[in-house]
Amino acid sequence: MSSNWGKGFTKETHPSIRKRSETMRRLKIDNFAVWRNRMKALGKIRSAYPAFVKGGDLAELIGVVLGDGHIRKFPRTEELSVFSNSNNPGFITRYARLIECIFDKKPALTKHHGNCTRIRLYQKEVQSRLGIPYSPRGKLQITVPRWILKKEKYIVRYLRGLYEAEGSHCVHVPTGTYKLFFSNRNQTMLNNVFRLLKKLGFHPHTSLNNHCIQLSRKQEVYKALELLQFRQY
Repeated sequence: MSSNWGKGFTKETHPSIRKRSETMRRLKIDNFAVWRNRMKALGKIRSAYPAFVKGGDLAELIGVVLGDGHIRKFPRTEELSVFSNSNNPGFITRYARLIECIFDKKPALTKHHGNCTRIRLYQKEVQSRLGIPYSPRGKLQITVPRWILKKEKYIVRYLRGLYEAEGSHCVHVPTGTYKLFFSNRNQTMLNNVFRLLKKLGFHPHTSLNNHCIQLSRKQEVYKALELLQFRQY
């Protein structure tokens, strides 16, 4: 068998490579230890993952990940993904740049299932630094970080991330209907949005059947759209 028999294969696509990988893991053999240490010394591989700077960008990213993202844990790394309609290039550009700015690493953009674009990044300690539970989060208790609650501008950015992910806006002039919705299946998320809108001076109401929080007063709808810069990229 030639020395490069495994070229192009991985442990997911070739049984022999998978068996060798499992054997090395069991025996705690690390073929890349010397190379990895050298790359760390050269600064090409991170060896430390300090806490993120608490500010508006981080607040907004936390919001959008809670709304339309997930975090998965792997043996040696973690995955952060944010999903978008491929027809919304403004959203994709904004949050790809925001992720790159915060993580100091450019995320990959891939298309899935026809009209879905995934913004994805792999790095260590994603969950602990963002302070967001691993996915799925549908029935988990979601709390707003205290540092966000301390400043109104952080609350606004946090809500912007949530609304960009799970918000919608509609107007029907003939009937005088004006709506700004936030929809989510997690009840604590709905409660958080309701409470934060009240804190900002709005008068939201809930729709349990549709799992959403609504603003229905014309002036408040437009005020919220401007405050959150909803869909302004």
